[in-house]
Amino acid sequence: MAVDSMPPIVYTQLNYLLTHSPHSIKVEQIWSGSKNPGLLDRFTLAIPFCLDYIKWDVIYNAQFPLLAPDIVFGPEDENFRPYPAGGEGDLKPKNSLSDWNCKDPTRLLSLILELRSLYMAYQKKRVGEVDDERLKFEINTIYSREGIEMYMSSGVDKVIYPVSRKYLAMASAPRLKLVSSPELKAFFSIDEFRLPSWLEGMCMAEYLPTLEEMLESQIRDSISSIEVRRKFITALAIPFGRPVESDPVFCRKATFLACSGVFTFLHFHSHPGNAPIKSAILQDYPWSPRWDVVEMADRIFDYLVEECLNFKKHCNEVLVQQR
Repeated sequence: MAVDSMPPIVYTQLNYLLTHSPHSIKVEQIWSGSKNPGLLDRFTLAIPFCLDYIKWDVIYNAQFPLLAPDIVFGPEDENFRPYPAGGEGDLKPKNSLSDWNCKDPTRLLSLILELRSLYMAYQKKRVGEVDDERLKFEINTIYSREGIEMYMSSGVDKVIYPVSRKYLAMASAPRLKLVSSPELKAFFSIDEFRLPSWLEGMCMAEYLPTLEEMLESQIRDSISSIEVRRKFITALAIPFGRPVESDPVFCRKATFLACSGVFTFLHFHSHPGNAPIKSAILQDYPWSPRWDVVEMADRIFDYLVEECLNFKKHCNEVLVQQR
């Protein structure tokens, strides 16, 4: 982020938003609307909503940075009026814009969170106005559940919790698609998760508890697997020594330097004219879920010692052929 090119008041508020928001808000682009193009005073925020992102432009005025910013919503949300204008003489309720304090670094975050909450209510209202009895029934059965977000775009209704559902105008089973956040996808593959069957006559309120229970169980297993892999890498360090590098978060990869006598195996690059001799990728190493991690590490070590001898023999044969 170009700190030196942004008015300090604007930067302070944006930085507070990015570091304290409960949602993973991202800045997509920063640009200038000032007569001085070196002053960056507007930016686009990508705000997580309904398992996707909504993009809003935040427009400050570099010449008058003490003023509250304007917020420009997406082209599909031209009817979204979070702060409707009241009639003449009406008492207008306070909101984050009317109560703006440029010296308070939390105000931009408060504004965006308030607008997101109003936008969620706006989208729920839009979906609720769809003239379809089955959709109304489904919404009513899950409406009280925490975390429900709904979004209607281009005539398509999506009810999210955390299943993305494209509604069909019939009483048959809905098409269900599981979508995860990037953080969850990093250690749990939703592509391999099998959704529970949708039984005839079932509604979402009956389906979701089973789905949640299955997800929670598999996520717990994934978390447990990280600890198992961590212990395995630790056990490998006993016969092989400390790893050259390893994945400290998910423990999916570890690299060890293997030596057998004066024969050392290194990963290196060489000129194409003098290509190194490489062994095939070893995939048939001993493994069993019944072994503890120490036994598994010892068996892999013994296996590699034997493979080293076979690879030495192969290298000697290649050298003899090249003479």
